[in-house]
Amino acid sequence: MSATKIDLESSSAHNPAATGGGKTPRERSLLQPQDYVGSVEKCTREIWVCEGNSLRRRVVTYVPGLYKIFDEVLSYAADNKQRDPSMDSLRVQVDADECRISIYYNGQGVPIELRPDEGIYEPEMIFGHLSNYEEITGVKLANLFSTEFIIETVDSHLEKKYKQIFSGNMGKKSEPRITVCLQGVNWTKIIFKPDLAKFHMTHLDEDAIALIRKRVVDVASFLGTTVQVVFNGQRIQGLKNFPDYVLCYISSASIERDERLPRICQWVNDKLEVCVTRSEGTFQQVSFVNKFATNEGGTHVDYVANQIATCIAKFCSKHFEVEETEVKKHLGVFVNAFMENPTFDSPTRDALITPQESFGPRCELSDHHFVKSGM
Repeated sequence: MSATKIDLESSSAHNPAATGGGKTPRERSLLQPQDYVGSVEKCTREIWVCEGNSLRRRVVTYVPGLYKIFDEVLSYAADNKQRDPSMDSLRVQVDADECRISIYYNGQGVPIELRPDEGIYEPEMIFGHLSNYEEITGVKLANLFSTEFIIETVDSHLEKKYKQIFSGNMGKKSEPRITVCLQGVNWTKIIFKPDLAKFHMTHLDEDAIALIRKRVVDVASFLGTTVQVVFNGQRIQGLKNFPDYVLCYISSASIERDERLPRICQWVNDKLEVCVTRSEGTFQQVSFVNKFATNEGGTHVDYVANQIATCIAKFCSKHFEVEETEVKKHLGVFVNAFMENPTFDSPTRDALITPQESFGPRCELSDHHFVKSGM
């Protein structure tokens, strides 16, 4: 099929009533990006990043909106493990010179089937179709905020390969190119060029790449050893589970110390996993909700940290008085939480704001883990 460009705005631009004040969903998202991808301005904060083979906590300047669109594509790719347990490969490539990011994964991809009611194929529905009443989320945000977005997927059952190119912030698209593919292997690749101008950037700098790499390490820890995760040609190894992931942080923080920091882990249930270490007088946290990184913590972190601080303060009160707030200053808490319908403070999911009473009694920690450990 030909690669004729199609203007995506022409079908809805003349229907102001359907699009809300005369603006299409695409136009609204590009005019108010903060409502969809978070801030498009640079911010500076101390945060964990990945450099070389180690994690480091340092001051980073980055744009949350850019991080958001990358995270949406990466998370979509990683979630294919749930859709198809046979998935065993995830590869991320960042070409800073070309400002191009490629994410490949295998396993069952998107069915290359035509939706008769809409007259478009399933891959376009998922990655590049906006209805007038749709709330724009997920991978479509990456398409909207990219100068180019390419989707390729193989459906071995139908022996077909699908390729489609979007450009100009999803303003144009090519006709799908569907070819015969007899290789018998399912895979999907998403290639996109973030529209750096919309993030007030001129190139993918070292801070952006270090943060992207750190996020790939996050995902590798969730996928475990059954999926080979590769970043820019280098395999990320040694992450079997969440405690292994926490050990990366502790190893990094212990480099300039005479002894390794302690690590106490508790798998509470399938909704909550917690690891704790010591910090040097300032509370530290690394946390996730449904595999998304909550860089600013939130109610789930407070819920866990307060339980631990109360437990330790109560134990210490047998010998001397200490305030729970003082105990908390010396905690480094790692939280991996899963919950239905979580609420966050912003589109970038930096902090969870779901009320603590919604967590339920099943998420209460066992005191003896932290007292017995000598925390």
